[in-house]
Amino acid sequence: MNNISKGRKGELLCKSYLVNKGYVILDLNYRNKIGEIDIIAFDKKKQILAFVEVKTRTNLEYGLPCESVNKSKQKKIINCSSIYMSQRQYSNYQPRYDIMEVYLLENRRINHIENAFY
Repeated sequence: MNNISKGRKGELLCKSYLVNKGYVILDLNYRNKIGEIDIIAFDKKKQILAFVEVKTRTNLEYGLPCESVNKSKQKKIINCSSIYMSQRQYSNYQPRYDIMEVYLLENRRINHIENAFY
């Protein structure tokens, strides 16, 4: 499985996970001049916009998935989300930045880290 198909599989698994948790998916792979956000979802329970970075791994050779979301990547996501909120007129909602780790190992699992960064 190449990295693109692995990433897409992880994103689809996360989308299903979030929907099952009561989130409304607003956008997948949103892009603007700043960068990309994998999943944008509305957390109905908390009335928050969740901007989700999905990291999928088939092994842990390069560390935990969340460790690859460095400060530079975080800044891009935050700036990208600001444009999204302005364009879609969601400025009344509180943003939250999550990371979802997808492990495609023998024991497939998803780790949803809410408020992973600010």
